[in-house]
Amino acid sequence: MTKAAPVATPEEAAAAVREALGGKSAPAVLLSHQKEWVSDQADVALWEKSRRIGASWCDASESVLTASPSAKAGGMDVLYIGYSEDMTREYIDDCAMWSRAFNRAADAMREVMFDDTDDKGQIRQIKAFRIDYASGFKILALSSRPRSIRGKQGKVTIDEAAFHDDLPGLIKAAMAMLIWGGRVRILSSHNGEDNYFNLLIKDCRAGKLPYSIHSTTITQALDAGLYERLKLILGERLKQNTRGEWEAWIRALYGEDAAEELDCIPRQGAGCYIPRTIVERCQRDAIPVLRLRKPLEWMLNADRLKEARTWIADVLAPAIHNLPSDRRTALGLDIGRTGDLWYLSAAQGQRGGRWRESFNVELRGIPFDVQREILFFALDNVPLFHHIKIDARGNGQQIAEEALQKYGPARVECVMASPMWYGANFPPYKAALEDQSYELARGEDVIADHRRVVLKNGYPAMDDGRDKGSDGEYRHGDGAVARVMLWAATRCESAPIEYTSAPPKGSRWERQEDEARPPHERVTAQGAW
Repeated sequence: MTKAAPVATPEEAAAAVREALGGKSAPAVLLSHQKEWVSDQADVALWEKSRRIGASWCDASESVLTASPSAKAGGMDVLYIGYSEDMTREYIDDCAMWSRAFNRAADAMREVMFDDTDDKGQIRQIKAFRIDYASGFKILALSSRPRSIRGKQGKVTIDEAAFHDDLPGLIKAAMAMLIWGGRVRILSSHNGEDNYFNLLIKDCRAGKLPYSIHSTTITQALDAGLYERLKLILGERLKQNTRGEWEAWIRALYGEDAAEELDCIPRQGAGCYIPRTIVERCQRDAIPVLRLRKPLEWMLNADRLKEARTWIADVLAPAIHNLPSDRRTALGLDIGRTGDLWYLSAAQGQRGGRWRESFNVELRGIPFDVQREILFFALDNVPLFHHIKIDARGNGQQIAEEALQKYGPARVECVMASPMWYGANFPPYKAALEDQSYELARGEDVIADHRRVVLKNGYPAMDDGRDKGSDGEYRHGDGAVARVMLWAATRCESAPIEYTSAPPKGSRWERQEDEARPPHERVTAQGAW
């Protein structure tokens, strides 16, 4: 056998395979989702995937690039865990193909037998498949019993992880590989909402586990060129003439299982994302929800700002005045005008990394100039103003921009909430509710708002439904949007201490700002702040 070659990059690997398959004019061998997986050098990586998108096939290429170099070049043993003998054979065959394509000197695949002890202490023989390389390392495909990988070292791939009998035991055994520089790869299509694989994915998205996550649906694979690859390989055997025809055909075959098998949505994973019981456990008494409602024609009332300042002095100012002055305050705001609520949520940090809501403000039918008045008073006067995130889509863009100009980017972020933003920020928020790290106001409206958060295409998003609130009017999850904004704000770095917000100057309760106004706009002595 010849001396092992150095580690190849994915680009070098692809070039080598293109040459092996007929020259540099051939298409790229690895599609984009496959390149991303092969290139990921994280200690632990998870991949939720559609069926038959070449995930195991491309992982086999990375296994060859891992086992064939010398130890000095970063080589190591590779261990593969499949749940059936057929898929194990297929993976080893793929490794043999990649070895030939990369011109990596290796022995032919061979079957080996070794002894294992079952749960009753009985010794039985286990069949494994093995490829040895000139580097001295090997690719070894083992049974799915956790004991089969104990005492071994290298890169571990657990394929179709959701279908193993003891996935927690397998992962527990595999993590020992990391101690001496190994890597763990866990890839699978879904097998139910409560499956351990799906729970791992959830924990990663919630920030509980520091693993790398990949997600590829059948649509994403088709966007990357899967249909063109099928045409190249199958030729005339491919009966569907277009990508659309092929996708419709494969979805029809899977029927009601298509969401789980092709779209990475675990069964029973649609519907309410944050269950009622989770919200109820976090609800606390004595957290005020302050409401102001006006008819549409009030926006033409010449005294609306004066009336609004009276409401601020009588309702909002006392709620802020009673807050502890030595705790940071974070806020989240979902801006609505007519159809939806304007919802401001404020919370203060507690011991142990917990946060407790201080107050919430619901505005219905309130014009924008009054909204700005209320928001700026709150930001000027809450203790130790830390950060606010404002949903700046549509109606919220102008007020969000004005807040950014007044208080600066260290304290204000204008969020263009998108499925990607929700996908990144709802899981940590849900985890905070599950851990009871966030205490929120009590009430059915709060619960109803959270029930508007659903899974769409495997990611949390706001649905299109509405609920009739305690005021008899409809609401659309506005409180949940404000709170996920708030929770994202709590995780921001503190603002620079030298930054000073705009007036009012001096004490929070001084009359200076009021006295600076024209006489007809001043608040009465009873309502002054």
